[in-house]
Amino acid sequence: MERYPKRDDLQELSGYHSPQVSVEVRLNTNESPISPPREFVEAVASAVRDVQWNRYPDRTATALREDIAALHGVSADNVFVANGSNEVLQSLLLAYSGAGRKVVTFEPTYQLHSHIARIAGATVVSGRRNPDFTLDAAEVARICRQHSPSVTFLCSPNNPTGLAESQESIHAAVDETPGIVLVDEAYAQFSPHTALGLVREDARVAVSRTYSKTWSMAAARLGYLIAPKWMVADLEVVALPYRVDALKQAAGRAALRFVSHMEHAVRDVVAQRERLVAAMTKMPLTVWPSQANFILFRPNIPTANPASAASGSSTSGSSTSGGGAGRALWQALLDQSVLVRDCSSWDGLTDCLRVTVGTPAENDRFLAALQTALLARD
Repeated sequence: MERYPKRDDLQELSGYHSPQVSVEVRLNTNESPISPPREFVEAVASAVRDVQWNRYPDRTATALREDIAALHGVSADNVFVANGSNEVLQSLLLAYSGAGRKVVTFEPTYQLHSHIARIAGATVVSGRRNPDFTLDAAEVARICRQHSPSVTFLCSPNNPTGLAESQESIHAAVDETPGIVLVDEAYAQFSPHTALGLVREDARVAVSRTYSKTWSMAAARLGYLIAPKWMVADLEVVALPYRVDALKQAAGRAALRFVSHMEHAVRDVVAQRERLVAAMTKMPLTVWPSQANFILFRPNIPTANPASAASGSSTSGSSTSGGGAGRALWQALLDQSVLVRDCSSWDGLTDCLRVTVGTPAENDRFLAALQTALLARD
């Protein structure tokens, strides 16, 4: 029997994946290196005994939304929760994009923004960042004015480049687009900047957050959106019923009782991030400043297109996927059982790698492996 073909517009798409290989030091997925406190684990274990497993969970996750709302000083009606921030983004795109509508991103940025938009049937339009990966407000205004997108994505701090978007760029998007402006703040707690103050009932701005990073809950897959009440109501129309299970709701509420632990962990990660940056800038690397829990870097090795590499752009979008300097360095680290993210084939990221900030011991291993790999190439 012949297989049935998927939609024509999905024929060229592949899934979004991070390599999962057995290594001693895993620094490729931007997880928190710090486990949640023991009291949190005990609270979740207790919640397991209280779950009525034969009953559906609270369909609207009322108590969890109320707790998240209290954390941010908004109403529970301003909070939408889902299975990870990616499902939040998917729900937003199901509600506001689709066939005949445009979605704007500014590359390089988080790949799932454009990936989910295409799955939803939308046309993706990509603006460009400056050579230093900052975003120019004039470029934002130009793209939004020209294409009138239904959804515009801004990632702040931007993944994988690490910098927070400027207020000017966010305001340019809000002023020039008739549609929704989604500020993806998966890494916001590592940065002094947030767009939460722009969320109002008379604005089309929403901010997504995740429990996966600062709350040390990547295993739970829980995310949320802070948005105008009318937008949350629209998302509930397209969201699946009972999408957030009872145990996940309990875990999300339990985590919010340990804000001080989260804030302390964030400070530790930021301190380790600055230690890594200081050490890496002394090596033959280009290291971009970061306000997240990861660092983008590139080996200073001549490539087939030096001008392209110097600007941080790629003429082909995949010039190093078959064996450039970045890929070679990634493999040299992997050979020492240290896994980082290979971004070298991504649009605009020739020879670039991204390392997640780990524990002090993991960071020591990474720096030692990096130094060994760089010395071996000389």
